[in-house]
Amino acid sequence: MVNAAEAYKRNQVLNAPPEQLTLMLYNGCLKFIDEGTKAVEEKKYEDANTFLQKAQRIISEFRLTLNMDYEISHQLLPLYNYVYDRLVEGNLKSDVSKITEARDIVKELRDAWVGAMKKAREEKGLGKGGRGYA
Repeated sequence: MVNAAEAYKRNQVLNAPPEQLTLMLYNGCLKFIDEGTKAVEEKKYEDANTFLQKAQRIISEFRLTLNMDYEISHQLLPLYNYVYDRLVEGNLKSDVSKITEARDIVKELRDAWVGAMKKAREEKGLGKGGRGYA
């Protein structure tokens, strides 16, 4: 039986516009990186591996869904590849500095995405008081 919180979360994902789903993925990736980092620091390597692999899967999804018809995609792909490599290496070596480097890049990408969402809303005339997610 699905509890109310799980049903609400699933409904949020199913009804979210694509730009909001992207933001959710960035936030989820950051959450998994943070949990993985904490697990490495606590020497809970199995947990760290689980969390960091979840972050890696999100980055892989970003790479796979890039539309290479746009110039920005050609700039994002090497960045996603680098983040993925840092996560893998940080996971294999339990190296928090590599994981943190990946996190910093993901955070910058997430923050840029939020800025782009806000700008798009303003251009559509929704402004700060309109309905939306940014």
